[in-house]
Amino acid sequence: MDLSSNQLQNPLFQKIENARRRQPKIRDTHITLAHGSGGKAMRDLIDDIFVRSFDNPILSQLEDQATFNLANLLQQGDRLAFTTDSYVVYPLFFPGSDIGELAINGTVNDLAVSGAKPLYLTCSVILEEGLPVETLRSVVTSMQTAAKNAGVQIVTGDTKVVHRGAADKLFINTTGIGIIPSGVNISAHNIQPGDAIIINGELGNHGTAILIARGELALETDIKSDCQPLHSLVETILNVCPEIHAMRDATRGGLATVLNEFALTSNVGIRLNEESIPIREEVKGVCEILGLDPLYLANEGKLVVVVKHDQADQVLSAMKSHPAGKDACIVGEVIASPPGIVFLKTAFGAKRIVDMLVGDQLPRIC
Repeated sequence: MDLSSNQLQNPLFQKIENARRRQPKIRDTHITLAHGSGGKAMRDLIDDIFVRSFDNPILSQLEDQATFNLANLLQQGDRLAFTTDSYVVYPLFFPGSDIGELAINGTVNDLAVSGAKPLYLTCSVILEEGLPVETLRSVVTSMQTAAKNAGVQIVTGDTKVVHRGAADKLFINTTGIGIIPSGVNISAHNIQPGDAIIINGELGNHGTAILIARGELALETDIKSDCQPLHSLVETILNVCPEIHAMRDATRGGLATVLNEFALTSNVGIRLNEESIPIREEVKGVCEILGLDPLYLANEGKLVVVVKHDQADQVLSAMKSHPAGKDACIVGEVIASPPGIVFLKTAFGAKRIVDMLVGDQLPRIC
């Protein structure tokens, strides 16, 4: 039934319409199952927490999908980079970062190490019944701050609520899209004997910070997570050397896992120099106490770069000029044999094989 002009001018109708259009404010202090039901409670939660924080022209359309102008994308490159990741870290907040910033930077970095310029992200959350609303608000605010710092927009998402005990407070999935510029071809398949291996700083800080934050051990340290976006550092690297052979962020499984993946993919060997690898004494101490190996500890702001030997110094200098790469160093080299093997030259001159991690040193670090 169509409303007449008189009905539309009715003060009561206008009051109702204005109330519907007004940005809602969620009144609940904790997440309930109603916030995932698809009704008014869910709409208020989405509008107040997510839309208010992530506001941008694409998201504000509030459609079931985000749409983009292909012509504008093609002006920035000739290939799409597309990645997704889920974040279940415990605790939600830890020294130096939190699950929200982690979810943004982790996906941004997965795009960046392909040489892509990150552009758009999705945000899907699984909320446990009983989660404090202010906890969610803090996480979402952190996500928006991280997205702004990385120059990306969160353009669509999803919200689900599960029964108390069916999840641990809050899980996040982010999917990202970026554009790879013409002429950039970064892949582990490019790695050749003689290549240099460079990292951008200290290893193991994130994994150690998470371990200490859980409070399960009587250990104290000022170590903070290295969580940071790396897209700008990658741009700096590519500006001086577009011919980077391979690049990857050393997250779960740490440096050791990345290098093993490289060695197996390209059928080469890799030799590391223990004395060249930057690891804080506090991290070494925690690892010695708990029987862990810092080469396998997770990082959230470290990347591994493989480049031709004669371009290594140029790339290293460029990395050191950037805040995220000021502690960059060459830690090893690619060798022809034995293929598929990573080994470490220790400070005592001995050699030991650095194999793929069996099991998990530290679960739920991202």
